[in-house]
Amino acid sequence: MRWLVGWSSAATGVATGSSATGPAAGAQARAVLPVGAQLLWSDPDPLWAVGDWRPDEVRVVQADPETRLAVFGVCGATEDQLRVGLFAARGGALRHLTAWPGSYTAVVQVGRRITVTGDLAGARPVFHTPWAGGTAYATAALPLADLIEASLDVGHLAALLACPDVPEALGAGTPYEGVRRIPPGHALVLRGGTHDVTSYEPTTSLAVAAPQLAPEQAVDGVRDALVEAVRARLAGPRHAPDPDGLDGLDPGPVPGMGPAERRAARGGPAPGVGADLSGGSASGTLALLAAGLPGQPGRLGGHGERLLAVTFNDRATAGVQAHRDAELERARSIADNPRLHHVVVAAGEEALPYADLDSGPLTDEPGPSLTTAGRHRRRLLAGSADHFVGHGARQVLDAHPARLADLLMDRRRRHLLRPVTALAKADGPSAHSVLVPFTVYRAARKLARTPYPEGIADAARRLLERQFTDEPATGGAVDASLAALAWCRPGPAARWLTGEALAEVSVRLGEAATRSPAGGRPGERRARAALARQAADHRVFEQAAEVRNQRLHAPFLDNQVVLACRALPDTLRVQPGARAAVLRSVLAGAGVRDLPPGWGATSHLTHTAAVRAGLRGAVGDLVRLFDAPLLADAGLIEARVVRKALRAAAEGAPLPLDGIAELVSTELWLRRLVARRGTCWTGAEAPRQRAVAAGVVPRARLS
Repeated sequence: MRWLVGWSSAATGVATGSSATGPAAGAQARAVLPVGAQLLWSDPDPLWAVGDWRPDEVRVVQADPETRLAVFGVCGATEDQLRVGLFAARGGALRHLTAWPGSYTAVVQVGRRITVTGDLAGARPVFHTPWAGGTAYATAALPLADLIEASLDVGHLAALLACPDVPEALGAGTPYEGVRRIPPGHALVLRGGTHDVTSYEPTTSLAVAAPQLAPEQAVDGVRDALVEAVRARLAGPRHAPDPDGLDGLDPGPVPGMGPAERRAARGGPAPGVGADLSGGSASGTLALLAAGLPGQPGRLGGHGERLLAVTFNDRATAGVQAHRDAELERARSIADNPRLHHVVVAAGEEALPYADLDSGPLTDEPGPSLTTAGRHRRRLLAGSADHFVGHGARQVLDAHPARLADLLMDRRRRHLLRPVTALAKADGPSAHSVLVPFTVYRAARKLARTPYPEGIADAARRLLERQFTDEPATGGAVDASLAALAWCRPGPAARWLTGEALAEVSVRLGEAATRSPAGGRPGERRARAALARQAADHRVFEQAAEVRNQRLHAPFLDNQVVLACRALPDTLRVQPGARAAVLRSVLAGAGVRDLPPGWGATSHLTHTAAVRAGLRGAVGDLVRLFDAPLLADAGLIEARVVRKALRAAAEGAPLPLDGIAELVSTELWLRRLVARRGTCWTGAEAPRQRAVAAGVVPRARLS
């Protein structure tokens, strides 16, 4: 895991690591250092880069001794553009720092003022906490929890399980007491130890929609943003894994194993650039764009400069053989491109979800990816040192069902015809299919007429009354859309929480309803919340499935791409198959027009089948995991109820599988956190206790 950390203190005139005397807080700050850190600047407000950062991932420009900019991650800006951004930030303009291609975190120091920018999606969050008379900040929450010896915030875990995609329930908190997160689209500004959180997004009217671009112009903007995002990754230096960091060099030919298999067995990625190629529209678009751009897009040596495209072939889900074969065939058709080198990673029951839960790293926060990390790591081991993934495409391109209410607010009723008709056909013919358009229209109209505080208060009431009947259990398109037509709704795991936990989350929602009199448009707000949830899950995925010497790139979560996708008109988004149509236009504009039949089909069916198969195979281990769960010690669940639900889901009961994954992953994360040894800090005044040490989980009550 890589992160940056620094702080702003009230002390002046001291240097980090010096023996100068000063206030007690300043002395404490000088006596604490992050383990394995690279100091970028000292003075009263130091900044470190911690972890295995590559040299090209940390860039610093300096105008004078008190004015400097550090950029962490992949940033497509030139040195001159960085300097222009530094001068603009010195005058208070922050948007210049967030408009470059790539995925990065920018830190600006102008005198005693420090500004740290987050991203629009939330994949690169910024955390902060009061410490030593000032404010410490980092791009990871766990180091700050270590620094202040934080306890577990059980109320935040309850909100994360009950309403994972509701910002009103989660607030600015983290699983650690005292550690706060800045919202997406905001920056943390510190001066002399004090902090402020400010938005760098342009303000829009809450009453009417912003002027929308023509569909063709908006799609062109998405194409340009995606091309620039991919080009920013390809423009960087090519990286090869360090042989000294692996289990030795390639031993040579092994019967039945090719170079890719031998490398995967050693545990390291291939040199150069690669991409996922699942047969879907998102990963296929990135692979074709990366392979088609001029220059040297792919691998180093061996196969020339071809892009390494990796497809995962799951052999353990026999029930969806036809769908799996269709995905594999589409991937092979796309891989016919001469600039792609295709590798198929086949796996059986050993790679199903829940198959290997005993091993895995401690992530910064819990997330559903912990249940599938071993599965994904098999695919990533066959990938490249820089690997593209299509995460976030659905959230930035698709229309959230609540956007139907936005269309009604804009008096665009006729644009509802095609999406509601497609919904009526999605679940197949039935006796009630003729009523679906009217039912959906009525739900959208009700949402459009429901004030924001009333919608939040209604969700709080439903939690108290345990009303989860609207939560789709079987994943039907109509039921899912109807349930999503609300300002907020309980998450899939809420039904298994205790009444005390639900009451705590209900109080949080009630306070948010009275604190925020206006909430914007429901569709836009729900879409941003869904994107933030996906970005948080992607961040956990990166840490849980991390492969040494490999970087995962998700261009759909970049600021430029998110902004371009937000410019797509709602009337274009709500059309059936809008995501595939937009990406097809993006590829056509980049010169790629020959796409295989069925391109753009979703993979939900194969994913659900794999989850159910993994649940059946691991139900014994999962039941034992909840024999004496820490979640029950914290008063969040009743172990008996969860064990019963696990057995029922393994037998095929129509229970929300996403909720089960969230419960299992949170319990796993808690156990790894409590079993953790060591700390992120060293020095004479370093904390002697790790965050959430044994015994801090309160038994049978919420903190």
